[in-house]
Amino acid sequence: MDRESFSRLIHEQHATLSAYARMITKDESKAAEVVQDTFVAAWQNIGKFDVSRDISSWLRGIVRNKWREACRRHSREIGMDEETLAAIEETVTTWQADQPEIFDRLAECRKKLPPTLAEGIDAYYGQSQSTEEAAACLHISSSSLRKRLERARQALRQCLQSKSIPTLAVQ
Repeated sequence: MDRESFSRLIHEQHATLSAYARMITKDESKAAEVVQDTFVAAWQNIGKFDVSRDISSWLRGIVRNKWREACRRHSREIGMDEETLAAIEETVTTWQADQPEIFDRLAECRKKLPPTLAEGIDAYYGQSQSTEEAAACLHISSSSLRKRLERARQALRQCLQSKSIPTLAVQ
C-alpha cells in the first residue's frame, strides 16, 4: 500500500477508531495517543494484513493491543477484561455495519449548526472541557451553555435522522 492509499485509509477510519478508543480508554487524550500509535503500527505492519479480513476490525484489534500495552506501562491505568472488550467489539462491529457513514454525516450536520451552537459543541465535546470551563471560554453562563448543547444535540439528531442534510436553524 502506498502513502496516498494509507492516507485515505486514515481519513476513512480515524473518526470510528477515535470513538472506539474513547470508549475503551475513557479519556480523550489517551484515546488520541492510542489511535496515533495504532496508525503507526498499521503502517509498519500493513504487509502482514490479510486482505480477506475487514480492515476496520484489524485496526480495532491494534487499538485494543495498544491500550493493553499502555495499561502495562502505566500500572495506574485500569484495563478492561477480555469479556468487556469482546462485547464492545461486537457492538461496534454491528453498529458500524448499520451506520457506515455516520461520522461523515455528523461532520456535515455540524457544519450546518449556527456558530453559537457549534462553538458550544466544539468547546464541550471537541476540547473535552467541563461545562464551567467551556462556558467561561465562551463568556456565557453554564446554564446558557447547557441550553445551547441541548439545542445542538436536538438539531444534530434531527439532521442525522433525515434523509438529506438540511441547514440547521436555532429555535
